[in-house]
Amino acid sequence: MKWIKFNAKKLFKKLSNKVSRIKKEHLIKEYFKNNVLLITFLITVVLNSTILRFFCMHSIENYISVKAILADLIIALFIGSFAYLFKPKNRFTYLFICNIFLTAICMINSVYYTFYTSFASVSMLSLTQYIGDVGDAVVENVIQLKDLIYVLGPLIFIYVHIRIKKKNYYKKVELKAERKKKTLKTLGASGVLLIIFLLTMTSLDVSRFMKQWNKEYVVMRFGIYVYQINDVFTSIQPKINSMFGYDQAKKSFDDYFAEVSDTPQTNEYTNIFAGKNVILIHGESMMTNAMSLSFNGVEVTPNLNRIAREGMFFSNFYSQVSVGTSSDTELTYNTSLMPTKSGTAFVSYADRTFITTPQMLKEQGYFTYVMHANNADFWNRRNMYKSIGYDKFYSKVDFEVTKENTIGLGLSDKEFFTQSIPYLKEINEKNDKWYGVYIMLTNHTPFSETEKYGEYPVDIKETITHENGTTEEVVYPYMEGTKLGNYFKSLHYADQALGEFLAKLDEEGLLEDTVFILYGDHDARLPRRDYNRLYNYDKENNDILDEDDPNYKEYDSYQYELGRKVPFIIWTKDMKGTKLNQQITNVMGMYDVQPTIGNMFGFYNKYALGHDIFNTKENNIVVFPNGNWVTNKLYYNSQKEAYLSLTEGEITEEEISKNSGYTNKLLDVSNNIIVFNLFNDDNEEIVE
Repeated sequence: MKWIKFNAKKLFKKLSNKVSRIKKEHLIKEYFKNNVLLITFLITVVLNSTILRFFCMHSIENYISVKAILADLIIALFIGSFAYLFKPKNRFTYLFICNIFLTAICMINSVYYTFYTSFASVSMLSLTQYIGDVGDAVVENVIQLKDLIYVLGPLIFIYVHIRIKKKNYYKKVELKAERKKKTLKTLGASGVLLIIFLLTMTSLDVSRFMKQWNKEYVVMRFGIYVYQINDVFTSIQPKINSMFGYDQAKKSFDDYFAEVSDTPQTNEYTNIFAGKNVILIHGESMMTNAMSLSFNGVEVTPNLNRIAREGMFFSNFYSQVSVGTSSDTELTYNTSLMPTKSGTAFVSYADRTFITTPQMLKEQGYFTYVMHANNADFWNRRNMYKSIGYDKFYSKVDFEVTKENTIGLGLSDKEFFTQSIPYLKEINEKNDKWYGVYIMLTNHTPFSETEKYGEYPVDIKETITHENGTTEEVVYPYMEGTKLGNYFKSLHYADQALGEFLAKLDEEGLLEDTVFILYGDHDARLPRRDYNRLYNYDKENNDILDEDDPNYKEYDSYQYELGRKVPFIIWTKDMKGTKLNQQITNVMGMYDVQPTIGNMFGFYNKYALGHDIFNTKENNIVVFPNGNWVTNKLYYNSQKEAYLSLTEGEITEEEISKNSGYTNKLLDVSNNIIVFNLFNDDNEEIVE
């Protein structure tokens, strides 16, 4: 009897568990059946955010980042929960609008990342006024087929909607109390997930989330939707801070510069160019790696190469731009400050007080001017140039621009330089000393008007001798038809324009007692795959070498970043063979230019963030707006928290920590200087 009773109890327990399991399975099945619209919404928006990381940050860790997926799910669940406040027939409309909105966030960021290698910010909405001027560049060089894949999310959502509509899904009757209960339960689920997420956060996560300098890190850890929400608050923060955070910013500023000397440190180049005229060339998208290239025996940049050989060539030089591209370079060159954390200084902070190179030269009696044959309001230059301190701005209205002499975005470089000569002759006659900036334009993306660049094939031509003694010329396409190949054609044209300009200046006697300075404003922002073809071309198959080929050259993300160097050259017609005629290989950034040439021309800015390269030499560090940095020893990627060693020396954690701390402090101080107008002595605070 006991045995029968025991087995009956055991059997009952098994049956009970089975019934319970069936019930649970039934409940789960019922939940999916009754909430198919919300579940589809969650799957599609989280899938889109995952695809975005897949396209932008190429590592397994980013593709399957549990933190990012969880964060995206929390946001989607929170937004989706309010669908239950609507009657079933209206839920699709609400969730579809939300789906479109979140899809747009992914698409915009995908496009944006292609061009800027960063994620979009609402602070950049003020820059949409300039899209018309560079519309072709955006369409041809940025928008890609991959950016349309996000549309699949809303399409899947519509498909599911049509299917369930046929099954009378929307005809269910739900009382208001029941809808409210579902809303609270779904909100509760998102709350539980939020608590789990918060428990996984580290102090580093919190720090980088608050500062938002390192956008890739934030997206990798918090997902794109949390990043975008945080970005909204970060973008309006300057307006709030400028009213409430002045004292803290001023203290940080004072502490940072407390030990900086009021007098400059001298070296063998001090005042070597004092009193000389200056012609400064802002070389649009000029890159150092192109200077070493030739096609069929013809150099891409023969004129750049000549002045680099004859002058002072800084071959390990980086621009430090953010989303403001050319305008960021002008800011950093002229002020030795970094681009702002949100927006761009040229557009958002043109009314601030700056300590600039033109201003300090004007104090020495220089006439300062800038020439750019573009719309004076592009990048808000008309207003910003007043703050920089130029005496005269020659813009598009001062040049004769016709359809025939236009290439790309505006007046061709050759025509620009030709038309600028009469202006310079007049300036030279009226002024004892002058400082002039010439901003080139032709070598601007999308590099598509190849027929106007002149003949410069970027293919491989070889002469083959047959057994019967006859010869045949064989042509391999190589870089023809690629964006990078078109860039080389464009750059070759720009280099020709530069060479002709130098010849005309010399002919007019305008190179006498004149220092010629040139910098590349930023890299050409071209796809890495084109560089892979450049360095790994298999001419026999007109393809790229296999990675296991012994001749294959690795060109990974680190090589791509390091390959963004731009030229910086100081040249005079009589410099060849002197002590100034040298190549400087120590790493240097755009913010180091003002201190370096300042020492040569006899002016000094105590509040420069860069350094005279001839004082820091091999100990210099170049900080980038995204928190990355580079020294002679290593390149550090703060997004990946990884580095590439550039020497055989030992790399210590202490060194990385010290340089990363320095980077964060410098970026904060620079941003505070601009946002709070800390150089403005007339006002203790900025009132917006």
